[in-house]
Amino acid sequence: MSYFGFLALFLLIPMGLLAAVAVYDHRRQRQLDASLRSWPAIPAILLHALIALIYTTPWDNYLVATRVWWYAPELVTGITLGWVPIEEYSFFILQPILAGLWLLFLGRRMSENQNPSGRPLRRYALISGALLWLAAAAILAGSWLPGNYLALELVWALPPIMLQLGFGADILWRRRRLVVYSITSLTLYLSAADALAIGWGTWTINPAKSTGLLIGGILPVEELLFFLLTNSLLVFGVVLLLAKESHVRIAKLFPLSWSSQH
Repeated sequence: MSYFGFLALFLLIPMGLLAAVAVYDHRRQRQLDASLRSWPAIPAILLHALIALIYTTPWDNYLVATRVWWYAPELVTGITLGWVPIEEYSFFILQPILAGLWLLFLGRRMSENQNPSGRPLRRYALISGALLWLAAAAILAGSWLPGNYLALELVWALPPIMLQLGFGADILWRRRRLVVYSITSLTLYLSAADALAIGWGTWTINPAKSTGLLIGGILPVEELLFFLLTNSLLVFGVVLLLAKESHVRIAKLFPLSWSSQH
């Protein structure tokens, strides 16, 4: 299957269905919980798509340039920017939109508001993320080739995740059912689609730069981790941007600049 065929089948069609459901929900006046309506949802999703494109582009170009993964030339258009085909840039934009639409779909159907203590949870999450990042950095510094892809994923994704958790781990925990359901379902779905694409030869993960641990005999565990990390980034980011508590917290941290803009 061509790369654009993959995008159409596994991303564009589900996005169209979710958009249709969103219109139906709007007519039925089914909305997000009031505590998640502090920012317009669609601009929040589009903002994350832009951030994903900017943040992922240099990292993914490095992966292709160093042969961590490669694509089948006959299954892409041949239009590349740097080392990466245009289809890959399309994926950078479409995955956040799909994740955002799915998050909104679930968010309109569940609400949750628990009250954990804030600072300790944020502190523990930040420390745990930092320790994991240091371990990944040590793998890269030690040049352990089978851990290359795994370590590159963690070193790239953990800093923004630590920023999100350090700011609002308690806010996310209060909506843990929405967060966990969204991340888990998206990760399983995209991992299954990725396994099919690998089986079809659309792209290939370099066995020399991955651990060799395969799920179902096809999917490298690093690919599952990739979708877990990226979906976490997207779901954490959109929930935090929509949550009323986030805006209250920012106003307390930056009272003058925030009040002048709002």
